[in-house]
Amino acid sequence: MKKWFLVLLAFPLVFSSCSKSDKCGFTDSSATATAAEITYLQNYLAANSVVATQHACGMFYTINDPGTGNTATVCSNVAVNYTGSFISNGFVFDSNNALAGASFVLGQLIIGWQKGIPLIKSGGTITLYIPPSLGYGSVDRTDQYGAVVIPANSYLKFSIHLLDVQ
Repeated sequence: MKKWFLVLLAFPLVFSSCSKSDKCGFTDSSATATAAEITYLQNYLAANSVVATQHACGMFYTINDPGTGNTATVCSNVAVNYTGSFISNGFVFDSNNALAGASFVLGQLIIGWQKGIPLIKSGGTITLYIPPSLGYGSVDRTDQYGAVVIPANSYLKFSIHLLDVQ
């Protein structure tokens, strides 16, 4: 009798804990780029002879290698190597090429990454061309000393190697 009581008591605890852990708190964004932002990116890509696909949200991308592993969602923990630069002048403002990559929950990142990373599988590489509204927006991004690292309304290019998806 005690065994059945413990089993019945444990049953709801096990299933309620599973349902709580399945929820990450992030949802897929419905944000889209403005027509002016899309035109700017189209002009940049044409002027630089870059072949890229327009995503429904208004960013552009080129899949260099689709990968063969897992596909990320906004709730996934991703490990990536990347280089981020400004479209206007090519200046690299951030990069990571560590062996293990940099790890993030995809839902914590800019919308351009949230939309672009799931287009490839782990092991894949992609180049993203991101307008301000899907990047860092209309506010300067500063470092811990107050220096502007990414000016407001910046158009960004990211070369990303998706190392792992958890």
